[in-house]
Amino acid sequence: MINAIERAAGLRRERARSSPRWAGNGFRNVQPVLPGLRVAGSPLPTVSEFLFRRGRRIPEAALPSVDPREGWRRAPDDGLRATWLGHSTVLVEIDGARLLTDPVWGPRASPSRFIGPKRFQPVPVPLSGLPSLDAVVISHDHYDHLDYPTIRALRQSAVPFVTALGVGAHLERWGIEPGRITELDWWETHRVPGTDVHVTAAPAQHFSGRSLHDRNATLWASMLFRGPRHAAFFSGDTGLTHEYAVIRERLGPFDLVMLEIGAYHPAWGDIHLGPDHALEAHALLGGGTLLPVHWGTFSLALHDWDQPVERLVEQAGRRNAPLLLPRLGEPMEPGREMVPAPWWRDVRRSTEAVERESAEPEPGVELLGAPVD
Repeated sequence: MINAIERAAGLRRERARSSPRWAGNGFRNVQPVLPGLRVAGSPLPTVSEFLFRRGRRIPEAALPSVDPREGWRRAPDDGLRATWLGHSTVLVEIDGARLLTDPVWGPRASPSRFIGPKRFQPVPVPLSGLPSLDAVVISHDHYDHLDYPTIRALRQSAVPFVTALGVGAHLERWGIEPGRITELDWWETHRVPGTDVHVTAAPAQHFSGRSLHDRNATLWASMLFRGPRHAAFFSGDTGLTHEYAVIRERLGPFDLVMLEIGAYHPAWGDIHLGPDHALEAHALLGGGTLLPVHWGTFSLALHDWDQPVERLVEQAGRRNAPLLLPRLGEPMEPGREMVPAPWWRDVRRSTEAVERESAEPEPGVELLGAPVD
């Protein structure tokens, strides 16, 4: 199988191979990641642990969601608003521009339509219901961030794409015109056409690949959005890295910080944050309102589906970290004072109530031979 860089032609291939991140046979992290992408001393999860589910890895009922279209009709009061649409898909409205991060509308985070992690429920709004976009921003090429059905659906629009080095080869192969694709190396900046907003790619600690044959053939990146009044940070997928302090020095401060908290495991500490490391990353970035992403949509790890956000809330209170915790599809402005509502707990409570009701025998029905009044 030909990997993404080998498939790329001309300038795209030259730019990838001339990057300081290029290691001869793929991109590399600033901080070395151990073989097997694990932390020293932490055993990798086994296949059987993934196949035989334990705990509450999938919600017991549908998560509360909001159709955001009515809210989108009104411009954000302060010029900055975020709508979390599930996993790492966020519509960011910043200083008059609309940017969509890692859009995934497909039913599975998988190369197959029939097997692989299935989303808990549909996106709160159909892809056709989105407002006009100024750019689609893609952090890296993993299936839960670069979604083939979604990209194919976006072919009919004229929206430009901003992504990391090499990822454009996938987009072009799927029908996106080369003129709509801008690829960035770390620390490179692109002005979104027709706006005063700039997108900058910055370091992340992760890996890439859509098969066993193209590992690290494309670059992974965090993405930063800066307009005349506001700035926002989007982590993509990453482990905790000292580069976050460098990002703050070079590109901060940030009004909104979107960090991944879910799909983590102790063995993956070099390539995924989890809630504790997300709060450390938040501090290194200099603060700002924290919007957790990469949770509540797919079962990609072994923890309960809501464990990352519960842990985040518990630890954030001790650190006085301001949280933005919208329901799916709920447009929210980080500049407003608000008390986060733990809406995910209602899912468990409502399910438990239904289970109790269904367990209670109806009047007049005999239970173990005894009449019930």
